[in-house]
Order: sequence, then C-alpha cells, then structure tokens
Amino acid sequence: MSYQVNEKGYYGDFGGAFIPEMLYPNVEELRSQYLEIMQEEDFQKEFRQLLKDYVGRPTPLYFAERFSQNYGAKIYLKREDLCHTGAHKVNNTVGQILMAKRLGKNRIIAETGAGQHGVATATVCALMGIECIVYMGEVDIKRQAPNVARMKMLGATVVPATSGSKTLKDATNEAIRDWINNPLDTHYIIGSVVGPHPYPDMVARFQSVISEEVKTQLKEKEGREAPDHVVACVGGGSNAAGIYYHYLDNAKVNIIAVEAAGEGILTGKSAATSALGREGIIHGSKTLLMQTDDGQITEPYSISAGLDYPGVGPMHANLFRTGRGEFISITDEDAMAAGLQLCKLEGIIPAIETAHALAIFDKRKFKKDEVVVVNLSGRGDKDLNTYIEHFNL
Repeated sequence: MSYQVNEKGYYGDFGGAFIPEMLYPNVEELRSQYLEIMQEEDFQKEFRQLLKDYVGRPTPLYFAERFSQNYGAKIYLKREDLCHTGAHKVNNTVGQILMAKRLGKNRIIAETGAGQHGVATATVCALMGIECIVYMGEVDIKRQAPNVARMKMLGATVVPATSGSKTLKDATNEAIRDWINNPLDTHYIIGSVVGPHPYPDMVARFQSVISEEVKTQLKEKEGREAPDHVVACVGGGSNAAGIYYHYLDNAKVNIIAVEAAGEGILTGKSAATSALGREGIIHGSKTLLMQTDDGQITEPYSISAGLDYPGVGPMHANLFRTGRGEFISITDEDAMAAGLQLCKLEGIIPAIETAHALAIFDKRKFKKDEVVVVNLSGRGDKDLNTYIEHFNL
C-alpha cells in the first residue's frame, strides 16, 4: 500500500478538490501542468540553484548530543531553522514562485498564521519583482508582530482577517475569496499541505527536499539512510510532509506526528485534530476536521500560531486513519518547557511549533540505540514575546 497521493488527488479516503465553480479554471490549470513543469530540466535546475545559493541548502543534520544523553536515544535535528527566513516554508515558496512564473501569473496571494509562510512568500516575491498580498488573522498579526514588520519591509501588503477566530483559518478564507475575484493574473501560494488537489501533493513535493537530504546525511553519520523514528509537529503539516516524504512507504520507519493539545485535548481550547476531528471539508479538501455535531467548524486554539488550524492535511489524515502514523498531542505548557530545555541543552531557540515535537521525549520512551530524527522546522525569533511572557524573562 502506498501513502502517496493517487492520480485522483486522494490519500486513501482524504483529499480531492471541493471548490466553487469560479475556481475550477485556476485549479485545473495548475493540476494539469504542475507535474510536467516540475519535471522540466530547466525548472529543476533553477529550483535547486535557488535552494543552494539563496535558501542555504542543504541544511545540517545535527546530532544533539546533550539532548540525546538526557533522553537515552540518538536524537538528530534537521536544522530547517537555518534556512533563509528562519523556517522550512521557503522551500515551498521558491518552488511555487517558479511555478507561477511559468504559468504567466504576475500577482501572488498567500495566507499565513505564524507569519513564517507570509515572510517566505514576501521574500520570493521581492526576489522576483512580483506583487504580493498576504492575508493574516488579526489575532496573529498582534502575536507575530516581528514577522508582520518583515513582510512589510519586503514590500508585501498585509491584509488583516477580521472574521471568526481571526487566525489562520480565517486568513485562508479571505485568500480564497481574493482568488475567486482575481482568477486570471493571480497565483495562490498555499503554505501547507492543505487545500484542493494538487496543492497538498505539490507542496509535499517541494518540501520533500528535507527527507531527500536526511537520507544522504544519515548514511554519512549512521551508515544507513533510514532512521527508526521520524518526528515532526503537524498543524496543516508541510514540514511533516517534507521530512516523512521519502519514508512514507518504508514500513521500517515509524512516523510520529505531534499536534497541539493547547490547554488540554478536552478543554475546548485545543487543536488536536486527530483526537477531536471527524471527516469534513475545509478549504477545498476532504480531511479530518474539528467540528460541531451539525458540521460547524470548531475554533482551534494553541499557544503556537502555526498549529492552531482546525484540520490537518489529507496526507496526515490518511496516516492517522490507517495507523501508519503515531499521533501524539502536546499541551502549551509541555511545549514551552521543551523549547526552553533545547535552549539550555543545545543553544538552539526553537519555534514554539517545533517545541511541540521536542516535547514528546518526556512522554514516550525510545531505546538507547534507536535513531530519532526530529524536524527542527523553525527558529524561535518570531516567538520571543511569547517565551518572555510565559517564563517572565
């Protein structure tokens, strides 16, 4: 059984393209051409060159010695925090801006939660001289002020989403409305493995450079390409899709997905989709979704702006449904403690999203000789205010 997308755009029961008729031409244009464009020699050459010279890839696979000693396993960190812009998001925006150019689009829209995808989109638009509009929830604009400033410095227009919970879900709604109104000249750079097909697959392919590098790097360090466990935090799930990608169909590699439990799974202030979600449709794809009995979307909550999404990408919904992925939920409190611990043991300040993935080592035991690769998806600069408030620094 394969855990990759099938030709109809589904991962098992999840995926597809549930879109308004107005968007059909845009999505169909992309679906019919994305694989062909991505496989062109010129495209690959330009994409790889930018990843190397602009993004700074390959990112290191770092053996976290003191962290490993603390937990009695061999823990490696894939340092996506060292990418230009401070997170894995730029791998995808570089790919999508090249895609947009080949499709003849001269206006880019994006949504953002933590602001990292917004910054990464604004960055590549500045690089290519293309207009950029980023939709961001009003709540997120307040808690991620440094990233808002960065986007503006890079020439992007930041538009606040003022409906609903005023977070990522609402920003995505606004971006989709924009796209419906501007179908001809606009490309929507979705930041995660969500949305209608082909977005989940296209984003996963651009992010798969992460696991591609891990295979080579682990071979050098451990004499084998595959770890025993591969760990990532999951909101929509692009950093996770990237580090799982080349291991999806390798049954010997255990896949661990870490979600945000917020103040606790059953408190009503959580974003643990695997525990709380049921099948539903959000932003153009069928997936697991937090919702009320009558199908209204439940407001998600997490201290981390990048994980408070009420659904999960269809790839991850399928990994959960089939049992291929091991899903763990981590509270705000445990994530914050794990973030601070990495600072003190390894001299690395992680994004709060990433800190959720690091928190599992207090919850789950690993064997001494097991190799565990954690995707360190982003750095904590953007979260300093949250760290300061939480720990009274």
